Amino acid sequence: MTTVWRLVLLAAVSTSLAAPAFAQAAPELDAVGQLANTIRWGGVLTSALLIAGAWMIMRLVSGFVAGFSAQFSTRRLTLKKIETILQFVIFVVTTILVITLSFEIDQTVLAVMGGSVAVAVGFAVKDLVASFIAGIIILLDRPFQVGDRIEFGGFYGDITAIGLRSVRLQTLDDNTVTIPNSKFLSDISSSGNFGELDMQVVMDFHIAADQDFDRARNIVREAALSSRYVFLSKPVVILVNQTFSDGLAAIRIRLKAYVLDAKYEKVFDTDVNLRVLRAFRDAGILPPVLFRPNMSPPAAGDQRPPVSA
Repeated sequence: MTTVWRLVLLAAVSTSLAAPAFAQAAPELDAVGQLANTIRWGGVLTSALLIAGAWMIMRLVSGFVAGFSAQFSTRRLTLKKIETILQFVIFVVTTILVITLSFEIDQTVLAVMGGSVAVAVGFAVKDLVASFIAGIIILLDRPFQVGDRIEFGGFYGDITAIGLRSVRLQTLDDNTVTIPNSKFLSDISSSGNFGELDMQVVMDFHIAADQDFDRARNIVREAALSSRYVFLSKPVVILVNQTFSDGLAAIRIRLKAYVLDAKYEKVFDTDVNLRVLRAFRDAGILPPVLFRPNMSPPAAGDQRPPVSA
């Protein structure tokens, strides 16, 4: 009997000690239970399928846009804009449907979700929300568009995507740079074509001060007009002026011409430079040379290789 009473007493003591712990854990268990009761487990599978379907649709849209952009280059920028808007709409609609299907929305759920979202926004995703709002401002204000060639933060290239969180820029070295949307609200960006296919390209050529600058000007103009990449619907401008730098006097011939598509910018630059350099060489037009007191001037007939800056 003594052993039995000891066991009874031990059980009673254990129960009394464990009661406060269960009492403290009860509210947490109740909250978890309430949250579990609000989940529509049948809708979770449907939501997963919906997310997979939305992802596939976005991939198909991107594929169609890439294919049509290659065939109809004049509509490339318009197609990119449509793709951006469709992706934005698909994302928002999918998010709303997933929440509706996965949870039983009532006042309790709204209160719980509202409090959770407030805490998350305040402590965890404030930068994400700032970028999201900035993305909407970019879409409405349009400082640049998908397909534009811009310079921002030391990077120069084409805008390939404007997302809810960030902008993707593909540099001319084929590097993809991801920039948070919020950065564009405070920093300065420069767009070369601003929604158009064509873009102005500026090239400088330098010749010695005693060379035939009229002929050199005509050579530069002819090289630009005869290039297959020039956009002739806009004017080709040639500017001539003298420059002095570190004891060097030269004639600068500046070409301002438009390339028919921004993606051909560097090809157009190379094409015109090669034409000008060959024509300068054939015409005997020489580049400027820096003379120092301990240097003798070049001999007559010295054919220095022409250069462009």
